[in-house]
Amino acid sequence: MIDINESVMQFLLAFLVAGPLLGAAAALLPAPPGLKGKSPDQAVLRHGVTVTGAILIAAIVLALGFDHGRPSKMQATTDISWIPALDVRIHLGTDGISLPLLVLTALLTFLCALHSYFKPPTGPSPKAFVALLLVLESGTLATFAVLDLILFFLAFETVLIPMYFLIARWGGEGRTEAAWKFILYTLLGSVVMLLGLLLIGIEAGTFDMVALATDNGRFLTTSVQVIAVLSIGIGLAVKTPMWPLHSWLPDAHTAAPTVGSVLLAGVLLKMGTYGFVRILLPAAPDGFRTFAPYLAAFAVVGIIYGSLACLALAKRGAKGDLKRLIAYSSVGHMGFVLLGVATMTPTGVNGALFANIAHGLITGLLFFLVGALKDRTGSTDLDTLAQETGAALYGKAPRLGGLLAFAAVASLGLPGLAGFWGEMLALFGAFDPAEGLSRPAFLTFTAIGAFGTLLTAAYLLVVVRRVCMGAAPQDAPQLTDVRSYEFAAWTPLVVLTVVAGLWPGALLGLTDPAVQQLLAGGTR
Repeated sequence: MIDINESVMQFLLAFLVAGPLLGAAAALLPAPPGLKGKSPDQAVLRHGVTVTGAILIAAIVLALGFDHGRPSKMQATTDISWIPALDVRIHLGTDGISLPLLVLTALLTFLCALHSYFKPPTGPSPKAFVALLLVLESGTLATFAVLDLILFFLAFETVLIPMYFLIARWGGEGRTEAAWKFILYTLLGSVVMLLGLLLIGIEAGTFDMVALATDNGRFLTTSVQVIAVLSIGIGLAVKTPMWPLHSWLPDAHTAAPTVGSVLLAGVLLKMGTYGFVRILLPAAPDGFRTFAPYLAAFAVVGIIYGSLACLALAKRGAKGDLKRLIAYSSVGHMGFVLLGVATMTPTGVNGALFANIAHGLITGLLFFLVGALKDRTGSTDLDTLAQETGAALYGKAPRLGGLLAFAAVASLGLPGLAGFWGEMLALFGAFDPAEGLSRPAFLTFTAIGAFGTLLTAAYLLVVVRRVCMGAAPQDAPQLTDVRSYEFAAWTPLVVLTVVAGLWPGALLGLTDPAVQQLLAGGTR
């Protein structure tokens, strides 16, 4: 790691939050400053690559300058009074919990901008597309960087509008209905969440998340904690998404453009589970303990439900859409994240955070691959894909077929790849939950979750067999294999999936000290 002055670290974190907003404003100018292209559309798309690239470089430098010897300490902090009457502050900072999410967000957004440059979106002006993409990045990065409840809510809500327009204006069939469903579900959940955030802030006398974590709920009565966890938890559960509040997700993923699906699955779903860890676990532990068994129960139902829905979609003749199948798989995978959080143990919470990052890498890669298949065949329907490829993608486009198989086995949790560790640690945490939680109940949840891993393997292997394996008929059309820009966009995700699987300590070494301190009473 490198030694970087604290003021430079503060600037880097502030730049991560504000930089994309400035880039979005510049994208709407008649011509993005300093950039030229063969056309105005190409210039603005290049502007998007430049801004997101600068944000990614800043995130990497921030990670390199981070004091890895003290990952539980808030670093690169900025604390400025914003609304004195309400004691709302512009409070930014990062620790071992939020830093990986900041880097993941910056990486996926850059890869989406790079993909869009070489494969421009079909629809209205690219200016609006790039501006919305940058606003979305800013809101997501701010969610993981702010340390004030009111700012957290504002950042949490900022991402809704750009994602709504990305789906509604650049999506596919059924995009209008899917976009409305997305915005209504998440807004209704957010209204309830705001009430809970205000309740905690008013009762505790502060909206500062670090102070609330340090207090560890000592200044909140059990009844206040229970009400706050219920209201905030509903809003976070909608965004996660937790069964049965998930029904907006399959429609949104199916209709969204490729980059919309990548960002929705890769980073937006992480905002909900991050809120559980950052706010509810440390600030209202007694209230969270009351609802933990119910959260775990909903989590394992989501694991089984998502897997069974994927199996149904993967069946031959079921008219299954591959994007919809991956969306339902996210319900199951995020179920493991929620199960880990519900254990209230360092093992389970570390597993949840690891599974968050692994899901972002693997599902982001899957949606890129499905987008490439749709680009080549014109469809994401499994039956159509099987006919177009002759059920032999390995023979028609071997590198594309190999990457699809790689992403599938990574998603099912193959040991040695990133998907394995998070789910395993979540199940280990459920095997021995925190004091005060029913061990027989959590042992039952462990068994159900373990069975869900078998169902996950079943449907993903069925997908690989249907799309990739078999003898191609003579009249099956030839498919273009992986293009150079696709190779550039997908390689980082493949490499990080392997590195995280073979060297999990790199990520767990960041999260574990921060989780230990958070559960013990705050981040200082």
